[in-house]
Amino acid sequence: MSWQTENDVPLIGGDGELLLRLARDSVAYGLEEGEPLPVDPTEFPEALRQVRATFVTLHLDGDLRGCIGVLQAARPLVVDVAQNAFAAAFQDPRFPPVTRPEAQKLTYHVSILSPPTPLTFTDQQGLLRQIRPGVDGLILEDGRYRGTFLPAVWESLPQPDQFLMHLKMKAGLPPDYWSPTLRVQRYTCQSISD
Repeated sequence: MSWQTENDVPLIGGDGELLLRLARDSVAYGLEEGEPLPVDPTEFPEALRQVRATFVTLHLDGDLRGCIGVLQAARPLVVDVAQNAFAAAFQDPRFPPVTRPEAQKLTYHVSILSPPTPLTFTDQQGLLRQIRPGVDGLILEDGRYRGTFLPAVWESLPQPDQFLMHLKMKAGLPPDYWSPTLRVQRYTCQSISD
């Protein structure tokens, strides 16, 4: 993908399957042990040992069942996926912990994030002109308020103005909020689903 640097090792088809299996295994391990699956990055291909930021999203019967991730890369990809899968299943504050019967029916989506890049703008129209529908994930910040939408959110909010309005509300701001101190960064995702 375009956001890989010279030092990045690209993911290949089998790598995605390994990440999905790792997410499933971490949830299964969590049901038994109450903690994420311990992962030794040296046991995985080089591409999966790279330090990357991820989100893991769980669905049950087509409905969101948990989504947890990080925006800044701080640990090897395989460790990040195992930790975030566990957290999505058992620590998402919007949902009760996943039960054994639910775990058997979950579907998994792993998003590997590019490094975020800041957008420069002076007003909302300038910001909206830069947003790429269906491509960009956004991080919106102002003071203590912060929120993000993954690129997958474009499926339910396809218009940039609606996407931005809902992101403001997710961050705890009014939908029509504007301030010269508002900061927005964008990122892209490499997505893997089962």
